[in-house]
Amino acid sequence: MNPQDGYIQYIINPKSGASSSKWLVSRFRNYLAEKGYDVRVEFTQSLEHACELATKAAIDYQCALVLGAGGDGTLREILHGLEGTNKLFMPVPCGTENLLANELGFDLHLKTLVNAFEGNCIKPLDMGMINEQCFMSIAGFGFDGAVIHRLCQHRTGHISHLTYFWPIWRAFWEHDFPAVRVVVDGREIFNDRGLVFVGNTSRYAIGLNICKNADFGDGLLDVCIFRCHDQVHLIGHSINVIFKKHTDSKSVIYTQGKSIQVSHADGPVYCQIDGDPGPPLPADIKVIPQAIRILVPPGAKPAGLRTRLRRAIG
Repeated sequence: MNPQDGYIQYIINPKSGASSSKWLVSRFRNYLAEKGYDVRVEFTQSLEHACELATKAAIDYQCALVLGAGGDGTLREILHGLEGTNKLFMPVPCGTENLLANELGFDLHLKTLVNAFEGNCIKPLDMGMINEQCFMSIAGFGFDGAVIHRLCQHRTGHISHLTYFWPIWRAFWEHDFPAVRVVVDGREIFNDRGLVFVGNTSRYAIGLNICKNADFGDGLLDVCIFRCHDQVHLIGHSINVIFKKHTDSKSVIYTQGKSIQVSHADGPVYCQIDGDPGPPLPADIKVIPQAIRILVPPGAKPAGLRTRLRRAIG
């Protein structure tokens, strides 16, 4: 795009990310200003406010591009505000996990943002809807939902990967693995104790390739179900996921669909969407194909476990 095409709306979550991420947000703004672009900055006050800002930009014909700087929750709500319009979007990752940004090939380097902006590589992005709430990456039911529930009970401000340790530890020992029922495109495929993941993207936390065949622009959602009755099964499944062998297991069901229903059978089942608490069950999940037009780095690939670990240790 050119400066004369219109202004750039830069929506920033000021509470998201460490100091290094805030440096990236500022440097990219300076780069755009030096190139002569009219960059208009808005700071979010809440997730709902992020959606409102994006909706306002979406209907302004003078706005040529929306940038979203924040974690997965902020980006999700910005995209929710842009859904159904033709407005172009580009993420500036500065959260803890950055599930969507990593799937799209973004990292925490200014050069990557510049390449995406100048490369003019535009791809369609599907959106998942669960009980009228949207998600862009992965919805999880069971153990990971319980972890997020514990985390958010005590969360204040920015978090790091270490913040997850205690919620994971407590959930591991106390989770009782309630039964869930899963229906995909009108057919029941599971009714047992286990963990359920519904993915628009392939990677989950720290780059684990859970929904390994997911394509964020194919108009389908991937469903990965782990039959899991206790902590021993959970450890086994975790090892298989790390080595990308989980879909070979007889205790795993992997399929795709456009309409998924998840309900609990014998007790409460927690849900998470993109790392935030999700709605209570039963969950009615659908896909909105090609809901967003998004700028991505040309030739970029999703960041997996090894790439994420290399970044973490420098």
